Amino acid sequence: MKPLDSKKDYQNYVDKKSPNSPIWKNCLNAFWVGGLICSIGQIIMSICKSRGLSTEISGTIVSIVLIALSAFLTGLNLFNKVGKFAGAGSLIPITGFANSIVSPAMEYKSEGYVMGVGGKMFTVAGPVLVFGISASIIVGLIYFIFI
Repeated sequence: MKPLDSKKDYQNYVDKKSPNSPIWKNCLNAFWVGGLICSIGQIIMSICKSRGLSTEISGTIVSIVLIALSAFLTGLNLFNKVGKFAGAGSLIPITGFANSIVSPAMEYKSEGYVMGVGGKMFTVAGPVLVFGISASIIVGLIYFIFI
């Protein structure tokens, strides 16, 4: 094989070796799986409200059920298969958060509960939580000061 002389040669080489992504199929799968997760949440919300619970309590129950369900499916190694099939459609809703907590906890369980599970549980979700909470505090302070 001859050496690559420029960035253009390298890009052509990468394009030849990289498989083409079926982007439309991936988008469709993400759309319908994400919609299915949201529809399940809406069904749970409707059941709770039909039993006389307030919207706020029903929303809390929906969050708890979806988090517990995705954590359970992660434990059975089923959520990863759904994630591989649906991509962002399964990771964007609250279910992706539960998966990002449970997966590292399961992976590092062999290192013990304190240094393994406790220390590694938030390796994926930790930065998201830190920056999300920090951003919400900054926006709240700006809102408090100017409005």
